[in-house]
Amino acid sequence: MLKKFVPCIYLLHGKAVESLDKADALELSPADLAEKYDNDDCDGLIIFDMSEGDKEHEESLDIIKDICNKVSCDVYGAGNVKRMEDIKKLLYAGCKKACLNFSKQENIDILQEVSEKFGKDKICICFTETDRISEYGENIKKYSSELILLKSTEIKKTFDIDMPTILCVPHLSLDKMLDLMSNPTVSGLSGSAINRNAADIRNMKNICAENDLAVNRMIPEYKWEDFKKNSDDMVPVVVQDYRTDAVLMVAYFNKESYYKTIETGRMTYFSRSRNELWLKGETSGHFQYVKKLTADCDMDTILAKVKQVGAACHTGSYSCFFNDIVSRKYAEKNPQKVLDSVFSVINDRKINPREGSYTNYLFDKGLDKILKKVGEESTEMVIAAKNENSNELIYEMADFLYHMMVLMSEKNIGWEEITDELARR
Repeated sequence: MLKKFVPCIYLLHGKAVESLDKADALELSPADLAEKYDNDDCDGLIIFDMSEGDKEHEESLDIIKDICNKVSCDVYGAGNVKRMEDIKKLLYAGCKKACLNFSKQENIDILQEVSEKFGKDKICICFTETDRISEYGENIKKYSSELILLKSTEIKKTFDIDMPTILCVPHLSLDKMLDLMSNPTVSGLSGSAINRNAADIRNMKNICAENDLAVNRMIPEYKWEDFKKNSDDMVPVVVQDYRTDAVLMVAYFNKESYYKTIETGRMTYFSRSRNELWLKGETSGHFQYVKKLTADCDMDTILAKVKQVGAACHTGSYSCFFNDIVSRKYAEKNPQKVLDSVFSVINDRKINPREGSYTNYLFDKGLDKILKKVGEESTEMVIAAKNENSNELIYEMADFLYHMMVLMSEKNIGWEEITDELARR
């Protein structure tokens, strides 16, 4: 079992606050704080919804959805769970797991129901009293996948519970960290101690690894000596956006920058013009966080998939590649780019209506008309599927996708939200 470092975000009145017991607002917004923790190499986030009333609860769900769209780590949704519908909303917002608070009887009562509906791997149990876990131990093991202990004074009692348990701790020394993580039932650490030390998660993982504790960290499959270097003893690096595959820039690694990049998780190059190491974003704040490094077949070029903050180019352009030299007309074949292009036109029609546009006709008629067309096109697609030849089906599928995108635009849903949801599945 990989040991995890899992910071917490406490949501109240649309802001991130200090803790469950302290409502002082933090400087960063919840989404920005989540991105910071994600960039610090956390293994997950626990979001506690402390909202008051249904309206604020719905606003918190929107914030949780925004967080899930912006981070790569697993998100645990907790708080304000009263019925199965609340679990569904957390999972629909993008949470990897939804948490039941076992200090509330209504949460205990719905455990089996939500587990059978969504799967035990989606259900986590938050608790403060170990006695509750012992009392319902059989059902907890059968219908949930992980525990989160919120009360640090109960830690020793959890060691006898044969289930993965994340411990929320207020304070933490290195010796204490190693002692807790060494316990086979402890799946991770969370709480204010991890929040305060989030910037040191990579170092804490290295210390754990040095003490034979399994953690999720970047370890290179290839040593620097395995690469074929150019005449300057360097290897060129082609940098891509990990979400869109857009080529952002080309730079160079030397031995020191290669290992520095892997150690810190931030792209660090060797600047040939300045003859020194160059941490991308050190002066501009436009850091590049490593998602994946891949070598080519000749081992003389590296492809870096990164999360780009701001612009990659010193000119302010997102990508350095914008000077067209020559071009010939061609039909775009990349499915995502085609869908993005069509969706962009649909959104533009919504903002800048064009006379005689069928898209504008649909927007003018409103949601009911759009839904009617989506229904009609889905039926025509089903009928076309009964034919032996697939040409008509392809045509009807394209029609359906177009009308679906009009509906997406009407409801302010983007392709990235849908592809993120598919990726989570």
